[in-house]
Amino acid sequence: MGETYRGLARELIGDLEKYCPAVSLYIYTDNPQFFSGKYGIKIFGFKHRKKGILHCYHDKRFVIEKALVDFATVIHIDADSRIVNPVEAIEFPPGITGNHENLIEHVTRDNPQQLKYMQKLADKLDLDLEKVDWIGESAFVVRRDFGKEIEFVKTWGEIGTYLELHGIHSGSGNAIGLAAAKVGWQVDRNENWQNLTQAIQNLETSRKNSSPPLFENFKQRLDYYYRLNTTRLTAAIENFDFYYGSNTNDSK
Repeated sequence: MGETYRGLARELIGDLEKYCPAVSLYIYTDNPQFFSGKYGIKIFGFKHRKKGILHCYHDKRFVIEKALVDFATVIHIDADSRIVNPVEAIEFPPGITGNHENLIEHVTRDNPQQLKYMQKLADKLDLDLEKVDWIGESAFVVRRDFGKEIEFVKTWGEIGTYLELHGIHSGSGNAIGLAAAKVGWQVDRNENWQNLTQAIQNLETSRKNSSPPLFENFKQRLDYYYRLNTTRLTAAIENFDFYYGSNTNDSK
């Protein structure tokens, strides 16, 4: 979403036309008309308004869910990515495939203050946190698995909402890993995955973006508080105990 990422997605389309002409590309965007026209691959642009409270990192689950209706295998790739080598037809096992490492080690190294929230989530989900993986969120594969993929997306959404309500707005790979563990998936990283990642280059544009103009910043803040309050209300109605806990300590 936004002009920068729409432009990057169009560059990605060019890469796919060159290296992966057989694929279909699903895009959730604030401006589907931007992607109208004739391309060398099939493009499906869907109107989407940001659901994440501060960022839209967890919103990628919606386009994955949509694509899984039509395809058995979905490869998620961030818009700020390029395809730099040919990609041939690759088979992936049911479940999830991607880069991964132990979640406790990952969080302890990068954001140790978040570890207590990961433990609370593991307790709520009846998981052993020591056996949960962080999954690289910029590119990964989801393949249908007799309905587990539906539960995976739903659980990811619940976890992402919990984290955002507790002030954790980035690191969606933690939520993806917890959701995968909840549905019983072991993260795969086979030879086919290694071949695919050699063709993907992530530009990490989100780390380079400059601050928006004053008016746009003001508008973004208004939108933020609207989404925050709407999400708080929805969470309280749907499952107060999961999102806030049954005591005051869990709501901080």
